[in-house]
Amino acid sequence: MQFRIAAYGEVRDENGRLLLTRRDRTGRGPGPWHLPGGVIDHGEPPARAAGRLVREHTGFEVEVGDPAAAVAVARRGTHTNAIIYRAAPAPGGPDPASVAGDEAVEWVDPAEAAADPHSPFVSACLGLADDRLAGRVDKSPTELRPTPPTKAKKGRRRRGQRFGAYGVVADAAGRILLARISDGYPGGGTWHLPGGGVDFGEAPEAAVFREIYEETGQDARVGELLNVTSFRHRRAIGPEGYPLDWHGVRAIYSATVPDPSAAQVVEAAGGSTSESRWFDADRLADLPLSAAVEDALQVVDVTKLAA
Repeated sequence: MQFRIAAYGEVRDENGRLLLTRRDRTGRGPGPWHLPGGVIDHGEPPARAAGRLVREHTGFEVEVGDPAAAVAVARRGTHTNAIIYRAAPAPGGPDPASVAGDEAVEWVDPAEAAADPHSPFVSACLGLADDRLAGRVDKSPTELRPTPPTKAKKGRRRRGQRFGAYGVVADAAGRILLARISDGYPGGGTWHLPGGGVDFGEAPEAAVFREIYEETGQDARVGELLNVTSFRHRRAIGPEGYPLDWHGVRAIYSATVPDPSAAQVVEAAGGSTSESRWFDADRLADLPLSAAVEDALQVVDVTKLAA
């Protein structure tokens, strides 16, 4: 199984048209519409990658905004986690017709794009149901998730990349649900957002639902995508004690638990979560928090999540 992380730009003009590409297949007619984007480089922040890839595929410089969606496609043994960013063309951009290359670049009305053959990422952008988009919800472990690479040859450092989905989880009383990282894991002893790696064939939202259940025993309602963060640790220590050049990308969602109970770890003993607990929001400042929680608190008012 292979896992990849990709970034795409949802670029719209003042009339709401989408900037799309498709290959002109001589003799067979034009191919399906695609969002400009593709696989990100190792260590590259996804938002920066979206801007670079839009420029490479269309010739347009764009101003990349907030993430609109995180989706996944699993096909032929490859699972691609993709972040779609809202973007606007920078002033003075080219006419799509003037862009050279082997891809046709056009501003396309959303209704036309929906009626023509198009990629699953275009479906996600347009809010269309598409069986090619991953979406299963499975509370049972599958073992089909990315694993760190095997040990590199002497003098070299292996690269590892992981896409995870996490929840900022609240209940009606305004309490926040956190999970404690087990000792021996990176960040051991700190309180973390419930979440983890996306399994093969699983949508990020489904991963959040599953991970919240496994780490806390709560059935949550997963809400909107709040933010996407990334980090690179060039000297991370892998699970077998060897160094890795580690690149992580986190999709962070809001979530609520309508019928909360005492939090408890449901996943098998010996995992990365040692305990879980509900906390009043005003207590978070006194806790040893993970980087993911710190990132979330910069963009989320936790006191308003359950409102």
